[in-house]
Amino acid sequence: MAKTWLTQGQYDTLLKEYKNLTEVERPRIIKLIDEARQEGDLKENGGYHAAREEQSRNETRILQLEELLRDAEVGDTPADDGVVEPGMVVTARILGEEQQFLLGTRAVRGELDITVYSADAPLGKAIIGARQGETVSYTAPNGNEIAVEIISATPFEG
Repeated sequence: MAKTWLTQGQYDTLLKEYKNLTEVERPRIIKLIDEARQEGDLKENGGYHAAREEQSRNETRILQLEELLRDAEVGDTPADDGVVEPGMVVTARILGEEQQFLLGTRAVRGELDITVYSADAPLGKAIIGARQGETVSYTAPNGNEIAVEIISATPFEG
C-alpha cells in the first residue's frame, strides 16, 4: 500500500478510533455474542446474528485502521501559502457550484464535518499545486473534462 499523508491531528483521530474499536467495542461485542449463545438455538437467534454482523464490521474497520496507521506518513500542517496540497481545505468552483472539501485521506471522513477527497483521485491529482485564482481541469470517470477554479486553499485545523 502506498503511503498516506496525514496531519498529526488526523493521525491522532484515527488512533483514537482504533483504540475505541479494540478496547471498548470489541469486548462489548464479544459479550453480546456470548450472551446470545447462552440463549440456545443459534439458527433462529436474531441477537446472535446481529452481534456477529456487528463484529464483522468492527473487525474490518480495525484492519483498515491498522493498515492505514502503519502506512501513514505524518506531517506538519501545510504552510498557509494558498497552494493546494494534502492537508488543505479547498474552496473551489466545480461545474458552476462552489464546494469546500479537505484534500486528504478518506479514511478520516467519518470523524469530520467536511467532505474529504483523496489526493490520489483524479480531482485531487489535478488540483495539487494549483493556487488561488487558477483554473485546472481533470477527466471525470465518465470521460467529461471538468474545470475546477481554485477560490482558496487553507490549512486544515483539525
